[in-house]
Amino acid sequence: MPLSLSFHFLGDYGQTGVEMYCGAVEFVCLPSMVRHVPVLLDECMDHLDPASGGSFADLTFGGGGHSREILKANSENTLVSFDCDPDAVLRSEELKEDFGGRFTFHDLGFQEMDKVSSPSEFDGVLMDLGISSFQLMEAGKGFSFRLDAPIDMRLNPRVGQSAADFLETASRESLVRAVREYGEERRWNRVVNAIMGARGTGDLQRTKSAAEVVSKAVGGLKFRQRIHPATKTFQGIRIAINGELEALAMALPMAFRSLKSGGVLAVISFHSLEDRIVKRFMRKMAGRPEHRADSRFQQDRQVFAELFQSKAIFPTKDEVERNPKSRSARLRVLRKLNQPGL
Repeated sequence: MPLSLSFHFLGDYGQTGVEMYCGAVEFVCLPSMVRHVPVLLDECMDHLDPASGGSFADLTFGGGGHSREILKANSENTLVSFDCDPDAVLRSEELKEDFGGRFTFHDLGFQEMDKVSSPSEFDGVLMDLGISSFQLMEAGKGFSFRLDAPIDMRLNPRVGQSAADFLETASRESLVRAVREYGEERRWNRVVNAIMGARGTGDLQRTKSAAEVVSKAVGGLKFRQRIHPATKTFQGIRIAINGELEALAMALPMAFRSLKSGGVLAVISFHSLEDRIVKRFMRKMAGRPEHRADSRFQQDRQVFAELFQSKAIFPTKDEVERNPKSRSARLRVLRKLNQPGL
């Protein structure tokens, strides 16, 4: 029987690969082959409107795709970018060469933007909360179980606890939070038990062996399964060790304060918990109920912004076909009203 060869994207991380079913042969692209494709690029440019000129901030530089487009849109634009990944510093050098003093890069996480930014500084602020292709495909960063390496997962490897240390030492409560709440894994109890049972064996030190621990706990990899059984758990661990949800909750008010009157905040999220934080913040700023249980009277709400639309903006079918990792992206946008002091 001939083997079926197909190109597709593996897991929710968007790694390009080839698998031959029944032959158990897999190919994953090397870091040198990685090309970062910014998601929802046209939609972001439409709402931020850099073509009209102004000062902008990209709080998640990543591969620099959004930043470059903003700077290209108008020769008078200025842009400040942030990223706590040390490798992003190197990637930013190309934009410095191309755009000179119009581009400034800060080696900081977005929750630290208040260290260098001022209130009412920017006409537009962008946050893309996805992990860049460069981070995923760099084996040493330990994000992906498709590349065997020490399991690290820190967005900034210079600080904090690695995923390996977290898996070996975290309390059961912390593991449950990471796997059940952040990873939204339905079989969280099996996974947590398996992780705790694997402590001290060495299996939690590397990406592939840790993924195998999780995979076995939830029943293994099934034929033509859309995502790897360890995907959700890896996602939850990454969110936990980086404090991603806490950092986002801190950064959104900072980003909003940094906008000029009439300035636009655009946020791309990929995870339902991230999107919930963004949605509730934006609805609060727009004076709308933050959630179904928010029953305050309208006169008790303050209106500091307007939403471009109530629902999130999703990538088109064409974009998902071109860039499958964009399938879970969603964009929310609001405009700051004229409110002195904010």
